[in-house]
Amino acid sequence: MTDTLSDPVEQYELITKGLQEVLNPQIIKNVLENEKRPLKLYWGTAPTGKPHCGYFVPMIKLAHFLKAGCEVTVLVADLHAYLDNMKAPLEVVKYRAGYYENVVKAILTSINVPIEKLKFVLGSDYQLNPEYTMDLFKLSNKVGQNDAKRAGADVVKQVANPLLSGLIYPLMQALDEQYLDVDVQFGGVDQRKIFVLAEENLQSIGYKKRAHLMNIMIPGLGQGGKMSASDPNSKIDILEEPKIVKKKINSAYCAPGDIKDNGLLAFLEHVIQPIQSLKAGKETFNFFIDRPDKYGGPITYESLDQLKSDFESEKLSPVDLKSGMADKINELLAPIKEKFNSNKEFQEFGEKGYPVEKPKEEKKVKKVKNKGTRYPGSDKAPASSDASVEKATEALDQTKLN
Repeated sequence: MTDTLSDPVEQYELITKGLQEVLNPQIIKNVLENEKRPLKLYWGTAPTGKPHCGYFVPMIKLAHFLKAGCEVTVLVADLHAYLDNMKAPLEVVKYRAGYYENVVKAILTSINVPIEKLKFVLGSDYQLNPEYTMDLFKLSNKVGQNDAKRAGADVVKQVANPLLSGLIYPLMQALDEQYLDVDVQFGGVDQRKIFVLAEENLQSIGYKKRAHLMNIMIPGLGQGGKMSASDPNSKIDILEEPKIVKKKINSAYCAPGDIKDNGLLAFLEHVIQPIQSLKAGKETFNFFIDRPDKYGGPITYESLDQLKSDFESEKLSPVDLKSGMADKINELLAPIKEKFNSNKEFQEFGEKGYPVEKPKEEKKVKKVKNKGTRYPGSDKAPASSDASVEKATEALDQTKLN
């Protein structure tokens, strides 16, 4: 990655590049233009399910922030993971936190982002302090339960009988801005309601309002919906095997000519092209498809717009797009998998954080002992067929005659 920017206008443009929404941009501009210091921001991730390819999107933005001269903190929110309807049990959450940190570092390294400029913080390292707890009590005295529930609706797992932990979750996320001493919090657009809760309530307990940056959410492999760790069919894991990647891409929703509801094209636009541009230091795009000769032979696209146009006009088929996508994703994941395979600690975090469940043994069905039919209470009559009754009657009549 090239040297950091120093012009406030260029910095702001890069910081906000490709985002879906920016709340309180004046806070960011004031820091860059008037205070003339590095912007301090944080991105948080709760270590629940295994990270998937959607994580490339925030990683690209972390690269942009660093290039814009920002001081970037990555919060591995272990307690948030536990509070989210106990998606991560306490006994494994510390291993998942270690796994997430290693995944984030591996992704960033694979796209040439200098991780030594990043600061990694574990939530439980400061969220259990008395001061933080007292502020949590203060904030809970300001925020109504309906507001807290609404704030976490798009982030915390929704169940029929919600746990109180789901109400605590957004309050803690708001407080993290103060305790990490940042100007900005960055996250997906699904975090918007929590960001608004922070903006509306932090000042009520004496803390300043922050700006908020929101990324787009990458669509999943199915029709509609985001790529989600809780839906294995919607996502490709960061350590997915090449064969599984191809299998999942081949079964992905990809209607001929449809360029709007297409997770593969969205991935090309929001992951593949930005990563290529990051590595090249300029806007670029290169997408190779090893197409069979009978369908026109191999083809290379050097323009995403041209690729989209060909797909929309059905010059490029879903089969060929999927073939190129599977190869490109496997290429992206290869250095991350290599990092995992060469790091024993990384592997241990994976094994203990996501233990493979042993298949449940089927209970042996007790065979009913065949006691025969000649015992008291037997449902089956003791073979008292009509023939046997007739024989008994005949024998009785014969006795009488004698």
